[in-house]
Amino acid sequence: MPKHSRKGLKISTTFSKKGLVAHEWVSQSEAARIRGVSPQAIGRLIQKGRFRTLRIGGKVLLNRREVEKYKPKRTGRPRK
Repeated sequence: MPKHSRKGLKISTTFSKKGLVAHEWVSQSEAARIRGVSPQAIGRLIQKGRFRTLRIGGKVLLNRREVEKYKPKRTGRPRK
């Protein structure tokens, strides 16, 4: 079993290290500050597969643009 699945994190995309730019990726706690929510809320969104993630040196990083542009889905039964 891969290490990331034990912690409940999904790695949705594999990137080549060539095209990575450091300022485009933020930590889970920084993403929480950007969205105005708790780090646990960001963790739940990661588990649901709402964000692409990158794991480097044991840290989970999220794409800054995706975090800024994220629109929460409405929950519950649709209105008539």
